[in-house]
Amino acid sequence: MLNIDTTSPRQVRAAIARGEITGNTAAFCPGYAQANLVILPKEWAFDFLLFGLRNKQACPILEVLDPGDPISKVIAPGADVRDELPRYRLWRDGELVEEPTGIHHLWRDDLVSFYLGCSFSFDDALKAAGLPVRHQQMGVNVPMYRTKLPAASAGRLHGPLVVSMRPMLPEQVDKAREVSAAFAEAHGAPVHAGDPAAIGIADLESPEYGDAVRLEPGEVPVFWACGVTPQAAVAASRVEMAITHAPGHMFISDIKAEDLGGKSLVTCG
Repeated sequence: MLNIDTTSPRQVRAAIARGEITGNTAAFCPGYAQANLVILPKEWAFDFLLFGLRNKQACPILEVLDPGDPISKVIAPGADVRDELPRYRLWRDGELVEEPTGIHHLWRDDLVSFYLGCSFSFDDALKAAGLPVRHQQMGVNVPMYRTKLPAASAGRLHGPLVVSMRPMLPEQVDKAREVSAAFAEAHGAPVHAGDPAAIGIADLESPEYGDAVRLEPGEVPVFWACGVTPQAAVAASRVEMAITHAPGHMFISDIKAEDLGGKSLVTCG
């Protein structure tokens, strides 16, 4: 039993840094924006910045830190990128080699950190609108899938679009689109609803990331662009070294989710 206020981003991040929370963050801190993470050597940073701008729905950039600086200035002032996510991923030459719970031992002066918007940020708004959020109901991670849709390439970076999925009744899809569209910096509206094969997903029971969730009778899968898209690009582009969040193990910011509308928060340094 955690002896903290699980609605407080600062207290949850502190518990994460102490190693008390290592699981997915979907149910923590309702109303606060969560963020994906990509950390790359400086020589890859411009390529990734361009990748984010060209794939804004999948990679809405909230904050960029200076090379070697691990401390957030905007979305969670004072938070340390090296230990305030529950689980990270280390990539070498495009291969996943480690999932540590902290990255102090990997830190270098040339590393540039990018925080990206996350769909967990609008899940509470979906619930408030009376829409199902099945992964929260089941207490599991959201299912995420690689699609046949290509992300727009940028410099050396290329790869497929990754999507997250939430089941809805057909008559709920328009409402889900309306609610999530208000969160432009957290992936916005869905990119597809209905037949998963149309975007290259063969089996909803076998997500590449996260956990499968049940579809109730009559429901259809609804897909949103996902911040794991950069991880697919890191793999496809054989980036020599990168650090990301483990899917579903997000950075919890001090920014209210409702503030992730059309105006970007992005800043460097």
